[in-house]
Amino acid sequence: MEFTTRYTDRTDLIIGLFRATFTDSEGAAEGDVIARLVADMFATVDAADIFVVAALEDGSIVATAIFTRLSYPEDARTVFILSPMAVATGRQGQGLGQNLLNHGLNALRGHGVDVVLTYGDINFYSRVGLAPITERIAKAPLPLQYPEGWLGQSLTGAPLDPLRGPSHCVSALDNPAYW
Repeated sequence: MEFTTRYTDRTDLIIGLFRATFTDSEGAAEGDVIARLVADMFATVDAADIFVVAALEDGSIVATAIFTRLSYPEDARTVFILSPMAVATGRQGQGLGQNLLNHGLNALRGHGVDVVLTYGDINFYSRVGLAPITERIAKAPLPLQYPEGWLGQSLTGAPLDPLRGPSHCVSALDNPAYW
């Protein structure tokens, strides 16, 4: 297994992975929605505001996690949000997603990122150190449909003190349907 943060020459393959994985789990309509989200991210997010980590096996992409900047203009800390993530259907349940996220979190830490947030399954993301938080700790950019899925982790070793002020996500994520 090889992990890489190089993605610009693999965007079509990554979009295909997201489409296939979400189609398998949620249906074709959701597969299309998530594929469009990923394509929008690749087309519109500045390189300084996106971090992609992929797992390769025999040259094929089998998992990808996308992190984008989440801005808190009143706070000096660097914050990224994980959304979305996909593991090929045939590779799920084998620890690949956890290994991918651990690699990604360590790489983000090495790039000076202070905090990572996500909005998802507590049972999965808690395996890599993300823990439930409230909007008192980190205000979400849009209303959360399932506030119990709001998760965060400090990458500095310090406690996750509340992030100051409102937040702003990249334009591709700025859609109430994703929150």
